[in-house]
Amino acid sequence: MERIRVHRPGGGHPRTRPDHLGGDKAYSSRRNRRYMRRRQIKHTIPEPRDQRTHRKRRGSRGGRLAGFDKTIY
Repeated sequence: MERIRVHRPGGGHPRTRPDHLGGDKAYSSRRNRRYMRRRQIKHTIPEPRDQRTHRKRRGSRGGRLAGFDKTIY
């Protein structure tokens, strides 16, 4: 992620943080999502079914719900 460079249309230094990032289920780990939130990168990553069931089973200790928008994905 640190090597990403988003070029500016008018010139200048390239940005190192994209506006939005999309990924597949392989990138839905807690570590990846925490990294994106810390860098304030909006992301659309589906959550695998097993992760959803584990989180729901834990109840209030299950953590933050993974936001997912099908239209953006």
